[in-house]
Amino acid sequence: MSETDSPKAVLLGLYAHKRANLVRFFAARLNSRAEAEDLVQDLYIRISVMEISGPIDSPSALLHRIGSNLMLDRLRSQKRSGARDTDWREANTIVLAGQDVADQPAADEIVDSRQRLRDLIEAVGELPEKTRQAFSLHKLEGLGHAETARRMNISVSTVEKHISSALATLTRRLR
Repeated sequence: MSETDSPKAVLLGLYAHKRANLVRFFAARLNSRAEAEDLVQDLYIRISVMEISGPIDSPSALLHRIGSNLMLDRLRSQKRSGARDTDWREANTIVLAGQDVADQPAADEIVDSRQRLRDLIEAVGELPEKTRQAFSLHKLEGLGHAETARRMNISVSTVEKHISSALATLTRRLR
């Protein structure tokens, strides 16, 4: 038996020939062409890594069986995920006047958070100019050390020193 006649090659050839039909078949069951496309891709991966030791009596039936098993696994996983999400929402939601309200922090926690934010903004404003600029570019704008250094026309090690200094100062100030 040549490599092109191997059971896996036959199965992969049949997959290639029937791919469009498989997508339609699973799209009808999943009510989603995108989900069916993902499933058929998973089917290809599963076939390509399978160890097949002997001849396959009905390659077409095997393709559909593997695909159906993948679909059932996917549906079970989605069901478990949905149940976890529902359990979490129930545990973290309050119902007021018939309306679901996400679990909100207490008013005093909000006031405390706002005060800490004001303190942080004030502390950043009091940093030395270059330190504040390096901190803002890196931490607030999300630039890397190299890009921050380039924009400020300073070395990367100087940027690192400014950021370290800013973090140390802000940490001390906000304790």
